[in-house]
Formats: sequence, C-alpha cells, structure tokens
Amino acid sequence: MVQGKKGSGSGSAKAKGKEPAKGARSSVRKGKKPDNYNPSDPPKKPAAPRESKSGEHEVYEERKPIPEKNQHGQLVFDDAPDFRPNLTPKEVLQRGSFGGTYFRPIHSGVTGQDYKDAHKEFPEDWFEGLNVAKRVTSSIYDTDVNTYGVKCGTDLSDWEEKGWITELDPFGWFQWYCRYYLGRRTSDDERQLGRAARCFGPKGRWRIQLMNKVGRAGTSYDDKSISPVIRQVLQHWGYVLTERDYQLHKKQNGKRMGFKGM
Repeated sequence: MVQGKKGSGSGSAKAKGKEPAKGARSSVRKGKKPDNYNPSDPPKKPAAPRESKSGEHEVYEERKPIPEKNQHGQLVFDDAPDFRPNLTPKEVLQRGSFGGTYFRPIHSGVTGQDYKDAHKEFPEDWFEGLNVAKRVTSSIYDTDVNTYGVKCGTDLSDWEEKGWITELDPFGWFQWYCRYYLGRRTSDDERQLGRAARCFGPKGRWRIQLMNKVGRAGTSYDDKSISPVIRQVLQHWGYVLTERDYQLHKKQNGKRMGFKGM
C-alpha cells in the first residue's frame, strides 16, 4: 500500500443457513488458488478503471495522533468516538489474518494500476517475526495462517464490482484502517466508519450474531468452536469479542434471545 491512490473494502458476510464468509480478500482452498482466481487479472466488472465524482475522494492535510487503548482495551479516536476497534492493525496481522494474502500483488480494477509490496508503507514492527511471504503477501490463501483456521472472504474483484472499493485504498477496508490508525484522514472516512459500525459496533450484525450464538450454546464468550468464521471476519475488522461486551449484551438481550440459563 502506498499513501497515494487506494480504496475501501473488507468483510461483510452472507448467512443463509451457513456462516458468513466475508472479510478476507480471497476465497481459496488451503494451498490452492481458486479456479478462476488470478491476482493479476482485473475484475470482470468494471473492465476499465472507473471514474470517481469530482472531489469525492480527498486526502486531508491534517493528520491525527495514533490512538491509545482505554481501560477496556478499546482504541479511542478523538474525532470518531463511536469507532472502538480493540485490535490494532499490527495485532490483526500478528494474530493471523486474510489467509496471508491481504497485501499480495494486485491489479486494481478501480485505479487500473498494479500494486506490489504495498505493506512496506507501514511500520516494520507490524511484521516483526512474521514470514511476510507466507503471512502477508502470499497469492495463495492458507487457512492455517488464520487465527481460527477457517477461510472467510471473497475475491477483491467482488468488492470492486459492488462499488465498495475506492481509489484511495484499492486493497480495501483494512488498508483504510491501517492508514486511519496512523493518522490519515479523508473524505471517505465517514463511509468506512459506517461500514465498521454495521459489522462490529454495539449493534453490528456480526458481533450480535456471534454473541447470540454463544448465549444460545451456553458456553464461554471466547469458545473458539462457536462461529469461527464470524470470529475471523470480526478480527479482519479489528475486533475480538470480549467478556465485557458479551456480558453487557447478555444482560440486555439474553432472555429475549433465548440464552441458556436465563
């Protein structure tokens, strides 16, 4: 990633009888490339770089300080008080995410440009101790890299086709988050913050779904056997379920949602 042109996107998930599978960059079996997947290929739609509206994507000159965590382990952004991830970008990468493919070489269907070594934009200590070729820039999705040992996500081209990627952050939402964490501010921030809220905010769909599944199973909030796919998705968005968040949800909604023991 480089702080010039880049766009937004990262996990959302589908749930019709099975767990959602969004939040990563590629849908691939472990050790195999997807049948129709080539990081160098532009997406089917759009076939050419899309034009953005005049002034739609602007990088502001003012930068903000790197946030710190509060007593609950939440990152506090002074200019976005409702945005409370609890994993820094470094922690997301160090825990094992995106099947090791997030910063692989890509051809962006949004900008029409090729990107390689995009991770070098960020602090070296984020990648300390990691096999970068396997855990950060691989073109082959490896579920063993992921914290929960599962695959989640869809191809970057799918995000581009849905219009969720902009030229500011062509790799997607996590790239936006890395830059936002480091202090960059843009005209696209409000949209990206909204996406995060709908994913893992107090009323975020995947956070709520995970807590409801835990409660109905009558198990611990950190039981990895409960919805590992949702847990992996949430991690890609900078969030891991905490006992505090779970207990608050249980107190407010447990009886109504059929939690065991209530």
